[in-house]
Amino acid sequence: MQDVLAAFGRAILLILPIFGPVPVIIWWERRLLSWMQDRIGPNRTGNITFSRNSRMIPSFLKGKKIKLFGLLQSIADGIKLFLKEDIMPSKTDKLLFIVAPFIALFVSFTLGATVPFSGDLRFTPVADVNIGLLYVLAISSLGAYGLVLAGYSSNNKYSLIGGLRASAQLISYELAMGVSLASIVMMSGSLKLTDIVNQQQNTPLYNLNFAPFTLIANWNILSPMGFVSGIVFFICMLAETNRPPFDLPEAENELVAGYHTEYSTKRWALFMMAEYMAMFVFSMIWFTIFMGGYHLLPVRSEFLDGIEQKVGFLLGPLTMMLKGAFGLSVYIWVRATFPRLRYDQLMNLGWKFLLPLSVGNLMITASWIFANRVYGNAVGWGVVCIGYAILGIVWLRTRRKKQDEKQFGSRSIDMVVSSVRFSSPEIAAVADATEGL
Repeated sequence: MQDVLAAFGRAILLILPIFGPVPVIIWWERRLLSWMQDRIGPNRTGNITFSRNSRMIPSFLKGKKIKLFGLLQSIADGIKLFLKEDIMPSKTDKLLFIVAPFIALFVSFTLGATVPFSGDLRFTPVADVNIGLLYVLAISSLGAYGLVLAGYSSNNKYSLIGGLRASAQLISYELAMGVSLASIVMMSGSLKLTDIVNQQQNTPLYNLNFAPFTLIANWNILSPMGFVSGIVFFICMLAETNRPPFDLPEAENELVAGYHTEYSTKRWALFMMAEYMAMFVFSMIWFTIFMGGYHLLPVRSEFLDGIEQKVGFLLGPLTMMLKGAFGLSVYIWVRATFPRLRYDQLMNLGWKFLLPLSVGNLMITASWIFANRVYGNAVGWGVVCIGYAILGIVWLRTRRKKQDEKQFGSRSIDMVVSSVRFSSPEIAAVADATEGL
């Protein structure tokens, strides 16, 4: 019973920091997008102006104005959504229509159950299981079920197409994501996320030999194989959360609103909450796998190790929240920068670029581990350089071949028709007079 209560307490400690910041995340996306697009954004809701004449107001507050920069706009929108009339179309599959948003929300809540927020295992993670990365992949893939069921149960062709797009997108990018993580598993020797974080701190990468920093930690993003895996995982992470430029399941210029066209009020809000929470959790997962997790800096020293031992239970969660906020900012930055991909571009990127790149990176990682253990460090890094050179040559040859196919496969069409019969002699005379223009 004590273990069950402890696990329940860890689950509450996970859910609260993920669910609580959702209104702030929505406000931050609106404000950051408005700044990037040279407009104002929400800036009025929540401002407080104290009366100058009221006797109930202390003198030091009379006439003062407190600006919250529109921070309460998200809370006002949430209250409005949960108080509006709930509309359900009459021809829907009511059970699946109701269950679908809860499936999406369940995935967002449970996705980070194996992510460590600090080095104190009494508080985090919820379950330090041996298959931590497999759990992340399995739970993230369940998110497509909510979208597919929402599109299917709505009895709407636009919604159905959005749900089918979500399933096809999941299959395309889940493969590349899994193969990219396989490289990290081979480098760390474990599927457990706590082991992956510890491996990034325990093994020194470079000795600096000056105080207070003595060496750079072995963060996965600092190695060539980890860098390539991190880029692939980040792109797949955007596709997994259906964020621009991979928001084809809800493309408003094609599908009205996609899989949630028929949803309104509370159920639509559940889909939006699930999306923002998934973004936040995926950001922290990325930093956990590739950038040291709850460790703030990629450096090691006795001074920093002593601080982490004393206040790590506070510094670790704060570091993870900061890294998650930075990941959210990158999500928003990508949305403001790149246009939505066409469906064929999305498929080509997943199947013809990301999957071959992650497979090649996995082969290079395996070759590096073998050569490093058998022949030494120098031979291992030589194999890495040769492997990436071969990858670059193959990519250049493939690109040149595509350009040649476009060049020789092109054709021109003459849009001027010389022999045209006109029914009216006046129109024929005008055509003859303007033929040389």
